[in-house]
Amino acid sequence: MNFCKMFLARRKLKSPRIRDVRGAILGEMRRLNIQDEIRPGMRIAITAGSRGISNNVLILATVVSELKTYGAQPFLIPCMGSHGGATPEGQLEVLRALGVTEASVGCPIVSQMDVVELGHTQEGFPVYIDKVAASADGIVVVNRVKPHTEYTGDIESGLMKMLAIGLGKHKGALATHRHAVQYGYQTAILSIAREILKSAPVFFGLAVVENAYDETARVVALWPDSFEETEKALLKKARRFLATLPFDKLDILIIDEMGKVT
Repeated sequence: MNFCKMFLARRKLKSPRIRDVRGAILGEMRRLNIQDEIRPGMRIAITAGSRGISNNVLILATVVSELKTYGAQPFLIPCMGSHGGATPEGQLEVLRALGVTEASVGCPIVSQMDVVELGHTQEGFPVYIDKVAASADGIVVVNRVKPHTEYTGDIESGLMKMLAIGLGKHKGALATHRHAVQYGYQTAILSIAREILKSAPVFFGLAVVENAYDETARVVALWPDSFEETEKALLKKARRFLATLPFDKLDILIIDEMGKVT
């Protein structure tokens, strides 16, 4: 057989990157004047997901240290739906595998699976949230904004998904996915997240966008009332940062490795 000639090629992409991630986060939190909303002794829950986000430990530790500066008492909550076998120990192990420990972030990690029901959406979806987070004085939602692997919409993976599925723990994740079968992921996630924003003590959010090389490209601190619209804009940026194939037509595509870490 006559095989075609093979060439080794490397593609270099122009991707923005934050060199001082800690400084960028502090700048964003101070831009919102977070300190004006904090009372000494406030218990503030911070979401910690199960994805391998670049600089994740640094991001969480920076939020923790800044909140402590203003007299708050921050703690982390594993927010990953049913990951880690849907057990408190399993979810702690997921975080440990990502380098997120009490020592590395500088605060306690409260892992448990109990939830409280906040009510229902207009479609009738039940709305659940981590019981400890619901009783906190404030919740800081931290997550990466990126395209989802299963659906396309104005809102995909990000702060709203962290609210609906992450903070909902196993019970909330099951409810969201169940209703997504009938109504679609975007409708289910947005409806549930909006109800959480209305009823839960969400303090502020920190959205992270990565470039094509999985480096931190942008961080944005935002108040709850701007979660949805800001996330839509950030998702467009995240999509532009993705690495794509530089061809409109291919006869054969050989993939060496693909998938995601859970």
